[in-house]
Order: sequence, then structure tokens, then C-alpha cells
Amino acid sequence: MWYNVENVFDTQHDTLKNDFDFLPQGTYHWTPSRYWKKLDNISRVIAAVAEQGGWPMMVGMCEVENDTVLRDLTCRAPLRAAHYHYVHHEGPDLRGVDCCLLYQPSHFRLLGSESIRVPSVEQGMRPTRDILHAWGRLVRTDSMLHVFVLHFPSRAGGNKASTENRMLAAQTLCQALDKLRGQRILVMGDFNAEPKDPIFLPIQQRLISLIPQHHKELRKAQGSYFYQGLWGYIDHMLISPSMQSCCEPRAHVVRFPFLLTDKGTPWRTFQGPTYKGGYSDHLPLYIELK
Repeated sequence: MWYNVENVFDTQHDTLKNDFDFLPQGTYHWTPSRYWKKLDNISRVIAAVAEQGGWPMMVGMCEVENDTVLRDLTCRAPLRAAHYHYVHHEGPDLRGVDCCLLYQPSHFRLLGSESIRVPSVEQGMRPTRDILHAWGRLVRTDSMLHVFVLHFPSRAGGNKASTENRMLAAQTLCQALDKLRGQRILVMGDFNAEPKDPIFLPIQQRLISLIPQHHKELRKAQGSYFYQGLWGYIDHMLISPSMQSCCEPRAHVVRFPFLLTDKGTPWRTFQGPTYKGGYSDHLPLYIELK
């Protein structure tokens, strides 16, 4: 399962990060009660996906602040019933949000992980999130699986610099993939790019996308993200060719009614600075492995 959970911060200031907006006295008035409601909401989403066929073996997420959030989510929130372990590395994002991976040790035996730095600063650009790479063996088959979880640079402003930063992130991912040729690989994340975006040209030479590639009917709700009146696929799940025989050809977009507003759009936690109390500005994705 993949889920951009929209800004999950704890309520304490990290002296190394610009997290002032998400403090009780900050712009978003991020109080302990709002924090725990957010963790309850994430738990409810994953539990609802579990009703489709059991707890997801692994859940990739982004926009998570730190280890404290993950410990609270897996040990103190309702999700503790799933007995997830997690992988997380602190990255260079200025606000402090990172990618992480929840996994069930009864199904996936973690052997190692690393945080892959995108060299944005070296190229004179804003620092972006690291790419999380975890690997281990599927308990049932004892086969090795490599998992990449990512959150590419934002499209904010639509300027040339943001496009170049995403292309640099895509090149960094491809360099890591080239070291694992022939291996079973799962990649999931918020690419901040549609399937036809140029950043996918090198990626799709190495991986198979599980997101629809056909032209969208703009009047229909299609995608995982709704922005300026249009739906889009900027969240993606991809697999290596070696996994094609054991994976469904398409990822499922989760559209549970409780995730949506009366207008059928994602029920966000915030709309600008206004607290809405919802789940996320993105919808989750999941795939089934056979």
C-alpha cells in the first residue's frame, strides 16, 4: 500500500527543522488532540484496506516528520493491532518530512535499509526528501524483494527549477535501480508528476507502471490527487519486469466514502490554514501480489 498522509508532525519543535507551522501556537494550531486524531485517521484508512484481504504486508508513506510519529502510530494508535514494524531515516527536507515504510515481520523479513540522497544542494537547488531503499525476504517464498519509497520535489510554482529537481531525483532513482538489475523491485511514492511527464522516460525503461497510461476523461474522477478542479495520477506504484507474473496489472485507488467530501474530492486535513479534520489531500493506492 502507498499513502501520502499529508503532513504528520508531532507537536514538539525540532531545532534543526522549520516545523513552526505545526506547533500548538503555529499557523495550523497543531494541538495534541489534532495530532492524535490524525493518527487515528491513518489507522482507520489502513484498517479499511485490510478488509479487502488482510493487513497490507507493507505500507509506504510520505510527509511523516520523525520516529516519534511512527512509534505513536504503530504502538499507541489503533494501528497497533496490526503489529507493524517500521523503517525510517532522517532526511534533509527543510520542514523535516520524510518517507517511511511500515512492514509486517511475519510476512517480510527486513535485511537492511539505506537513505539515498538526491544531490539537489550540490546542483544549487532546494534540498529534497531522500529516497528510502529497504530490502528483505518474503517469508512465505524466501525470495528477495527490494522496496523504494519516495517523494519527489514539489511542483509548487511550476518553475524550471522544480522540474530540474524532479529530473535529478528520477536520475538518482535510476542509478540505484541499475545496481539491482534482475532483482524483484517495488517502487512506490508521490512523484509529483503525471504518467506522461518526461521524468518517467528513464524510469519506465527499467520498471513497469501499475498506473493507467491512457488519456483521462477529465469529467470523471480518475486519479489519487485533486488540484485546481482536475484529478491526476501523481502517486505511482511500479514493479520490475521480474515481478510482472505475480502482480496485478493495475494498482487500486482507494475511494472509501469516508475519505471523500460531499463533492467527491479527498477530505483533507487542512485547506490552506483552515482545519478540516479530514484524512489527506491524496487517496491511497494498493496492489495485490500473488
